[in-house]
Amino acid sequence: MMFDCLIIGGGVSGMQCALVLGSAKNKAFASDKKIGIITHQRASHLENALFNNVLGLSAGTLGKDILKQSKSQLNSLYAHIAQIEKEKVLSIDKIEDVYSVKTNKNTYSTKIAIIALNYSKPFTIDGLNSYLIPHKKANPAKDRIQLENKDHFITDGLYCCGTIAGHRSQFAIAAGSGAAVATDILTLWNDGNHTKVHDKI
Repeated sequence: MMFDCLIIGGGVSGMQCALVLGSAKNKAFASDKKIGIITHQRASHLENALFNNVLGLSAGTLGKDILKQSKSQLNSLYAHIAQIEKEKVLSIDKIEDVYSVKTNKNTYSTKIAIIALNYSKPFTIDGLNSYLIPHKKANPAKDRIQLENKDHFITDGLYCCGTIAGHRSQFAIAAGSGAAVATDILTLWNDGNHTKVHDKI
């Protein structure tokens, strides 16, 4: 299957990125785009998270509940986005202008790949090792990693968001990072015209 954009990672930044991309479905420049997200969540730090300090979330919200709810929200609002579950990405290779994303079950092609994984070692996706650097905003004793990027952009057609992009591990920061990448992609699809998507009453 060929995607215009494929997000790798179903945590905060990846799901927020997917929601913003999905919300542009009625825009002429995005209406025909094939978007997917590989929602592998087993390694997500949300599994044992408790939130009391996030705007819009009730105190005591559990991260594991957000993981479930985010997939339901994406499916109910923007069902055109393909959710690929129970697959783990093994490698990403660029072949001419397309990225080949190989999982433990399938191989997908995409024009744009967005890496939305966490910053823990080991990093097990082949093809991206040349971009790995020590995390710039984590305690060195934790030995975290990130992908080298400039404002989420790694190289043509390759982006990252969340902690793997070098951000601190805070829910609001990760969500904002995912949203930022989504608006960058929408801007790209909109011929470089700065783009955001707001719902209004």
